[in-house]
Amino acid sequence: MNDFLEILTHGRRLQGAVKDLSTAELESVQEKLANIIEKRKEKDLEEEQAKQEKLQKIADIQKQLEEAGLDVSDLESTTVEKKSTGKKRPVKYELKDGEGKVHQWTGIGRMPRVYKDALDSGKSLEDFAI
Repeated sequence: MNDFLEILTHGRRLQGAVKDLSTAELESVQEKLANIIEKRKEKDLEEEQAKQEKLQKIADIQKQLEEAGLDVSDLESTTVEKKSTGKKRPVKYELKDGEGKVHQWTGIGRMPRVYKDALDSGKSLEDFAI
């Protein structure tokens, strides 16, 4: 692609590359290039219009903010509160280990090691019920 671009943008190299083409073929290439250029101009114009519309919308919003007595920082400071997905399960069991550390468990899920060791030593789960 680089070679093509170098030939296309360099006058003498382009002339050498197209020397074997007939006038009709050269005119066909010229028409195709003209179509490509026209489409590119239309695309650039559309992009510029979209950019101008976006800038206009921004200006309108800024004007609305000023009329309401607000600043952009006011919008940044308002945070939407996170919706709670559910209630926390109540603690059903509480165990105080030899070090005085309190271990709580809801009774749901995998049994903590401290409770398992206590049950293996002969205690029952009801001993730790709250």
